[in-house]
Amino acid sequence: MPRLYNKIYAKIKAGFEGATGIKKFLADQALAAKLHNYHSNASYTHGCYDMLVFNKIKVLLGGKIEFMVTGSAPIDREVLALLKVCFACPILEGYGLSETSAAATASHKDDPNLGHVGGPVRCNKLRLKDVPEMNYFATDKPFPRGEIQMKGANVFGGYFKRE
Repeated sequence: MPRLYNKIYAKIKAGFEGATGIKKFLADQALAAKLHNYHSNASYTHGCYDMLVFNKIKVLLGGKIEFMVTGSAPIDREVLALLKVCFACPILEGYGLSETSAAATASHKDDPNLGHVGGPVRCNKLRLKDVPEMNYFATDKPFPRGEIQMKGANVFGGYFKRE
């Protein structure tokens, strides 16, 4: 999913950089204001700038966007912030595996922090198991390390023909 978002980001960024005159001034002001608001108070919207600039960008994806999700690989924070303010919606980051039938963790829609995949989804329990041969320990400070183990309703019990 990040590859698709990176392509959308590149198209939007090229549009901003290719604008000239009043259009460029307005686009730059709008983007700066919305990014400032997002970083200071987690606001995705701006009454004036959404109507003048960003609603035209939202049309690229159909116009009525409530939220977006990303997973499968890390996404750059700059890309994430720009997409959040351009589409005026939260973008949830998640982590999961084939074994978890998609998400095992997901960020919260109101979380303004970028670059993490959030906490466990409601049906999961997660823990870190020590891996001494790799010198990974759940007690490592300041960042615990280890094998991520999951338990929950969305985690299947075994692989087909490989119990």
